[in-house]
Amino acid sequence: MKKILLTVFAITFFINAKAQSAEVAITKKENDTGKIYTSVEKAPQFPGGIQSFYHYLAATIVYPVDARTKNRQGRVIITMTIEKDGSLTDIKVVRGVSPSIDQEAVRAMSACPKWIPATQNGLPVRVLYTVPIAFTLGK
Repeated sequence: MKKILLTVFAITFFINAKAQSAEVAITKKENDTGKIYTSVEKAPQFPGGIQSFYHYLAATIVYPVDARTKNRQGRVIITMTIEKDGSLTDIKVVRGVSPSIDQEAVRAMSACPKWIPATQNGLPVRVLYTVPIAFTLGK
């Protein structure tokens, strides 16, 4: 099952982070903790790279029993803020599949280790990041 999930993640996993200049970045202020960029010079990275992230998801995600019995499948789109220290905050479902699958995707991302933060002008910055997570039942 893990191999099936890993294959599905590798095929359907796309990360939305575009490298553009700071002038193009859309930002938002939150409690004077700094801007949240949507595009940065250097995107954040999961420790060990994208393959390590696939392995992390495959090892962490547990397909919800109710979704499995109802044959629920699909892609959950998650947004989150990757902070200057690499921690993940404000994890939200943008597009869901079912309540139990959505909760599992949020749980997996909440348990995620710290990422290598994004940088802008050589300094770590907060960035809004989007992650699609595919839930597919194997045969």
